Amino acid sequence: MFKKILVAVDLSEQDIAQPALDAAIKLADAGDGQLRLVHVRHRLPSSPISMIATDLVSDQEKFFQNEMDRLVTKVGFAKERLSAVELAGTVYAEVLHEAKKWGADLIVVSAHRPSMATYLLGSNAAKIVRHSDCSTLVVRADKTLSLLD
Repeated sequence: MFKKILVAVDLSEQDIAQPALDAAIKLADAGDGQLRLVHVRHRLPSSPISMIATDLVSDQEKFFQNEMDRLVTKVGFAKERLSAVELAGTVYAEVLHEAKKWGADLIVVSAHRPSMATYLLGSNAAKIVRHSDCSTLVVRADKTLSLLD
């Protein structure tokens, strides 16, 4: 079984992330594994940063940290085997970097229903699957999962 499961969560769309989180919890419970929740917020472009009040950037950081803290407290999983990190950058690159740094043996991500834009541009989930050094589970947000039931 998987011992270190990294779960990419979008804190601005937690309903879409929930099926992936549920699957990761079941897998971690089955193998007495650890969970690491990862949220990546987009960096603001550097050129307009000088025009944006530093309070706005700080407020964004605080907002997502508070959202992560709330998610961690409501997750039905052993707190001693649960960790979370809030990162900034490109979603797929940061998730892959964190997975490698933490030593994850599984990455779990949610995915929207494919659209034409996804086919043309690619999605974060697709990039994570293509470039990951470990196994990856993509959970469709609109599907019910009966994993290990």
